[in-house]
Amino acid sequence: MSKPFKAKVNNNYNFDFTAQQIEKLDSVFKSDGSFHVLDNETSFQAKIVAQNFNDKTYTVEINGNRYDVKLSDSLDILISELGLEASSVKKENDIKAPMPGLIVSVDVEVGQEVKEGEGILVLEAMKMENTLLAPRDGVVKSVLVEASAKVEKNAVLIEME
Repeated sequence: MSKPFKAKVNNNYNFDFTAQQIEKLDSVFKSDGSFHVLDNETSFQAKIVAQNFNDKTYTVEINGNRYDVKLSDSLDILISELGLEASSVKKENDIKAPMPGLIVSVDVEVGQEVKEGEGILVLEAMKMENTLLAPRDGVVKSVLVEASAKVEKNAVLIEME
């Protein structure tokens, strides 16, 4: 029995398929990064335009048309059927020290709006400076450390709202 897969296209259309069906496709990788695919005597030109491997989301172009695709493998399907999927919106309110170290700089202040991925403070650990990034968009609720403070692993450094 082949493992099942699901694809949700443009957040509208759902497709179920198996690894065997994928293997039956006649596809050739071309030097420009695109693919030539032959399925049931129908020819397609396909290219992956953008991808987020962790989220299993892709933007693909097929014969000049773009599609947003979300893939689910057999484990994703099982987790969904059991109702165990994590919330799609991860809300982290505390920025914690990933390791013991010394705070080099705090680059935000209370009330400041931050964007996901923005540098908020610098922690020196093992003779390396590590910039800690905002895990999501939000507002700084409190700053619990200052420059030159020593911190332990998992110490709360900044709270967000």
